[in-house]
Amino acid sequence: MKIIPATEAHAADITRLIMCAMSDDCCQYYAGPQHTLADFARMMHKLVLSSRSQYSYRNALVALSDDDRVMGICVAYDGGRLHELRTAFVDAARTELGMDWSTMDDETTAGEYYVDSLAVDPAYRRRGVASALLRAMAERAATQGLPLGLLVDAGNPGAERLYTSVGFVYQNDARWGGHPMRHLVRPL
Repeated sequence: MKIIPATEAHAADITRLIMCAMSDDCCQYYAGPQHTLADFARMMHKLVLSSRSQYSYRNALVALSDDDRVMGICVAYDGGRLHELRTAFVDAARTELGMDWSTMDDETTAGEYYVDSLAVDPAYRRRGVASALLRAMAERAATQGLPLGLLVDAGNPGAERLYTSVGFVYQNDARWGGHPMRHLVRPL
């Protein structure tokens, strides 16, 4: 396995894996009742290709198999840029889906490099891909002088065990999208 900065050529896989991380129910919620998961995927693909989106391939690392298949992705960015980067999502959702997400809760803030999306293709799970991606993203965050932060659903202790196994520590309780979350940080 090798981990590299994503390129435009990885956009379809990044889109698919971001949606996998979000779940179909969550994607459908953001797409709205008048649109399909395919509509949401088309919008997300454009956001992955955009340089000004939180989901941009420029914010992503990809784990590649020996035959260069995308095994997993990690998308992260400086939390202080959340509002600037989220504008692309808000604008696209309004234009393409007729949905207004301008009052969405903030999931991060300045002072951390935020893991927005982490997903491993089901065919490559339980091979250390997620751990390797998190370690590599922590190195990227360190070059910015920032700790790596993320939110984990309070009802998902398995995911929290993964994060603590690679150095994340509990910071505080949080809420996002109406769900109780735990804010974890991997210190510098």
